[in-house]
Amino acid sequence: MCGIAGLLDHRGLPEGALSLVRGMTAMLRHRGPDERGVYIDDRAALGHARLSIIDLAGGTQPVRNEDGRFWIVYNGEVFNYVELREELEAAGHRFHTTCDTEVVLHLYEEHGPACLERMNGQFALAIWDARERELFLARDRFGIRPLFYATHGGTFRFASEIKALFADPSVPREIDPAALGQVFTFWSTLPGGTAFRGVSEIPPGHFMRITPRGT
Repeated sequence: MCGIAGLLDHRGLPEGALSLVRGMTAMLRHRGPDERGVYIDDRAALGHARLSIIDLAGGTQPVRNEDGRFWIVYNGEVFNYVELREELEAAGHRFHTTCDTEVVLHLYEEHGPACLERMNGQFALAIWDARERELFLARDRFGIRPLFYATHGGTFRFASEIKALFADPSVPREIDPAALGQVFTFWSTLPGGTAFRGVSEIPPGHFMRITPRGT
């Protein structure tokens, strides 16, 4: 289990974004006690709290591709990553680690969102395309790995747990009465919703792309 978090603002990240994403990532340290890492540029910031399982020495996240265009933070495990890596190497991709995270990144580089059709596993991930300024978020088919998001003041935030979103003091903390009604009726909020107003969850088996033109 690991934790991921991040920010995106196509107008430019707010002042203090680095400290903010580090604070969000620190809220996930129980998910990833071994290591924390951050990537940041003028539009996006990605944070990762790592539980080291595969490639203990070389699997530090965020991970980038060869030319630094794509960056990933990832929580989960892709069971067929060895076979996928062989296919990607045959297609010309070069690897710097032996972890499945880098396989997922190159798979997205090769196939775009269709990469999800090739992945057998449980995961939540965020991939930043630094050239096209696009953020890609995805969650496994059964929703084993969580992924929440909220937009406030024009800044998009995502994290493995809601409390990491609330590490940003500007994000409102308001109970959604309609969502609580769903919990009492269905034992859970309906897919995509949470008990907090303005906080959403990517449903199982779904992905989201956020571009300069919109979602």
